[in-house]
Amino acid sequence: MSREKRNYTVEFKEKAVELSYARGSVVEICRELDIPTSVLSRWRRESGAYGKNSFPGKGNPKLTDEQREIAELKKRLMDAELERDIPKKGDSHLLLGRQEKYRFIKHHKFKFPVGKMCKMFKLSKSSYYNWLGREPSKRWLENQTISSVIRVIFIDSFESYGAPRIKEELSKKGYRVSRPRVARIMRANNLFARRKRRFSITTDSRHNYPLARNILDRNFTVSRKNQVWVSDITYIETKQGWMYLTVIIDLFHRKVVGWSMGETLNTSDTIIPAWNMAVKSNNITKELIFHSDRGSQYAGHRFTNILKSYDGTVKQSMSRKGNCWDNAVAESFFKSLKVEWVYKHSYGLRSEAELSVFQWIETWYNRRRMHSTLGYKTIEEFENEMYNQQIAA
Repeated sequence: MSREKRNYTVEFKEKAVELSYARGSVVEICRELDIPTSVLSRWRRESGAYGKNSFPGKGNPKLTDEQREIAELKKRLMDAELERDIPKKGDSHLLLGRQEKYRFIKHHKFKFPVGKMCKMFKLSKSSYYNWLGREPSKRWLENQTISSVIRVIFIDSFESYGAPRIKEELSKKGYRVSRPRVARIMRANNLFARRKRRFSITTDSRHNYPLARNILDRNFTVSRKNQVWVSDITYIETKQGWMYLTVIIDLFHRKVVGWSMGETLNTSDTIIPAWNMAVKSNNITKELIFHSDRGSQYAGHRFTNILKSYDGTVKQSMSRKGNCWDNAVAESFFKSLKVEWVYKHSYGLRSEAELSVFQWIETWYNRRRMHSTLGYKTIEEFENEMYNQQIAA
């Protein structure tokens, strides 16, 4: 698949640089963000030299030495705080299968009486001694190997993958394992994916702006890119106060094509910057349905005038009052983000939350996370498959 020319926003460059320092690996971040190392290295040099005004554009002044020193001190402080707050995860677990119990008894027989241990594990002494006289079964050895692979996949998914997705990942690696078997191995290793929970909605439809009819009508299956975009807003808590995340998702491949984080629910902090990001990387040449709830950010004149400027190419659609299922894709995205990522962190600064969300969306969700609606493919795998089908046709 040929590489399309990408235009990077100032926000994207700044967050890519921050993430490279926080993670400590330019090569790894470049691979995850799909950008050349030379580009990110140049961004890092400019960031180190000019701080927040690293990418001013043509005709804009550079920073003074004093401003550059202040920016560098602020960046060092941020890096130190991020490093301090990164949680340290333990790796302890207890295997509960019969074979594991036998091995535990064998390894501790000089410390504890065999009979006592067999009684505790509800095993007979004769079965234990019979097990000592033979080699481990082929099934047990296979489970040991698969357990190691499952653990790597589970950790790499930020502990978010359950048995269905891990089974698909194992299949890609050449392991033929049923989903129930994967579930049993995960339970034996105490590997449990985080479960979704309810959270509050930020929609405020108490306004007098005109409302658009529900054109989408829960038809979430589309045949091309830029046919339907859905959008929603949620909140993320920090010790400095709330941050409000706005996303725009393309229903074709479930990719987040535009997003923004702001300190207020004003239109200028929510949907407008998210829309600008989306249209910068996508050409709207055919009819596009833009669907959202009835929030004032979407119904207000500032945003609706932007949609009207496309001379009928963009058609606005809104959910029915109080019906979250009309925007189920965006709701599901927020649940995944919060359960898989946000609830695992405690953000002190708003900037920490923004960098953390950038990492989850740009390096995980849009690139490496498998999506059940795409046949358990990543967005990139799905796009490549669609591209190859178009070439073959």
